[in-house]
Amino acid sequence: MMHKEAAWSLMNLFFIIPACAGLLAYSWAVYKTNRVHRLRKWPVYRTFLWFAGIFCCLAALVGPLAVLSRHSFTWHMAGHLLLGMLGPLLLVLAAPMTLLLRSLNVNRARRISKLLSSQVARFYTHPVTASLLNIGGLWILYTTGLFQAMHTSLLLHTIVHMHVFTAGYLFTISIINIDPVAHRYSFRFRTAVFILALAGHGILSKYLYAYPPVGVEIEDVRLGAMLMYYGGDAVDLVLIIILFHQWYRKSRRRTVYATLTEH
Repeated sequence: MMHKEAAWSLMNLFFIIPACAGLLAYSWAVYKTNRVHRLRKWPVYRTFLWFAGIFCCLAALVGPLAVLSRHSFTWHMAGHLLLGMLGPLLLVLAAPMTLLLRSLNVNRARRISKLLSSQVARFYTHPVTASLLNIGGLWILYTTGLFQAMHTSLLLHTIVHMHVFTAGYLFTISIINIDPVAHRYSFRFRTAVFILALAGHGILSKYLYAYPPVGVEIEDVRLGAMLMYYGGDAVDLVLIIILFHQWYRKSRRRTVYATLTEH
């Protein structure tokens, strides 16, 4: 028992250290870029979003919620919403790559830009790939024995949570382009993929409501499935608003440009 508790404590450090490093790195980048007089001051709200995103993700991995999620499907789903949806959304809105490029010298910024435009980056930030990793990963997690297995293996538990966060982040940046991306796909294409992803997420929550995973109490799963359905819709609504707002702004700029060129 003591050995198991020590292992969980070690895993907590595995999550806490990168989170603290992310907070410090972002703060350092903000300080550095704000010292450059030719650049506009980095928006305070983006810093707030970064800190909020880190804390959302960390809350799902460390602390009371993380402990409860190991014994309750409902609390597990609450952690999933924080780690795989709300946390990544807040982090993406903080525009970390834009901040990084602003804080580096020209040569290093060019290397980062080259990496962001590589074939590997293009593959993983493609809306279809990101959707399959995100929604497809959830289907595999909850419709196979993986969900039960992750609660008996500390390594598997860590890998699953890392995947949930990474897939959620990739999906978010593939739908709303806040930071520089390898390729900007059309709004119609991203909207179509987003609708399919929404359907996949909604169908999975209904499937779980009707067919709970083996070894989990039915009422607990049903409450968690409802949380997945309605909580996921709430986060997705924010994504929809941002996506359509970007679409509207781009269409408006094109209209204004066309009007000016006519005159």
